[in-house]
Amino acid sequence: MRYRRLGQSGLFVSELCLGTMTFGGSDDVWGQIGQLQQEAADDLVRTALDAGVNFFDTANIYAGGNSERILGQSLQSIGAKRDEVVVATKVHGQMGEGPNARGTSRHHILSQVEASLERLQMDHIDLYQIHGFDPATPIEETLDTLDFLVSKGTIRYYGLSNWAAWQVMKAIGIAAARDLPNIVSLQAYYTLAGRDLEREIAPMLLSEGVGLMVWSPLAGGFLSGKFDREGKAAEGRRVNFDFPPLNKERAYAAIEAMRELARDIRCTVPQIAIAWLLHQKVVTSVIVGAKRVDQLSDTLGSVNVSLSDDQLSALAAATDLAPEYPGWMLAFQNEYRSKLMEDQLR
Repeated sequence: MRYRRLGQSGLFVSELCLGTMTFGGSDDVWGQIGQLQQEAADDLVRTALDAGVNFFDTANIYAGGNSERILGQSLQSIGAKRDEVVVATKVHGQMGEGPNARGTSRHHILSQVEASLERLQMDHIDLYQIHGFDPATPIEETLDTLDFLVSKGTIRYYGLSNWAAWQVMKAIGIAAARDLPNIVSLQAYYTLAGRDLEREIAPMLLSEGVGLMVWSPLAGGFLSGKFDREGKAAEGRRVNFDFPPLNKERAYAAIEAMRELARDIRCTVPQIAIAWLLHQKVVTSVIVGAKRVDQLSDTLGSVNVSLSDDQLSALAAATDLAPEYPGWMLAFQNEYRSKLMEDQLR
């Protein structure tokens, strides 16, 4: 397992992060993703720790708080040293009745951070993430509240999730103007079957030194290797919970390219999907989830898959984005100047 610096912080996290969305679900939308209870979760957390994973991601909204509760208990039961693990959780979603029980207001954040700490059985959160953009709350209010929590030691770092590039840049500007701590990370959807992030978000993250945590690297299980053009698999999360949205034609092209490459280098299709992400400069850590230890063990093996430049190019060609404005105009106008800069680096 390798470790990467999270944004411009001094914190290093494992390149794979154990996601806990499969923990604690019941007969609701979360149950369609996973219903793992304490004993099964303990096995996954132990397997991840043994493989060198030091990064764990959850959210207050996952299974109504049960995911946080189970993760916290797992770390306690296994005897994980608190200063050797990095625990990330989130705030934004509906956690009660009434108009103020969701969002990123000072009111909601301050009540929810205390509830998360209690469920996790911890006195601080390493990475506290704003789970979505709240159009009703000024960004200034949200960032000032996070700064207050950093100053108290309640949280160590903060990040964002599922924000557009312009929203992240606005937040970065506000933080700089108010001399607030840096936004260290963005958690976002990115996969061979869904590369939209490369248009605006990825260049912005690289420019501003913000780390990227990737969620759903297998496109909700579609890139598990169980699906092909002949028809759907009879099992898996996608059967009952068809999310995130996909361009199926692009996804099938990705699967075919990965399946051929997996045969050549003797690994699995999911390992190829995650290894490709780990080869992308913008990626800090890939969040992986599982329902069984054997699934997680296979996924953890992706860190040992090395892809050549030719193999990366083949995967990119099979799943490349169609040019969109202003991207094609920027490339056209800057071809000469870009080549000068490349020549200078040689």
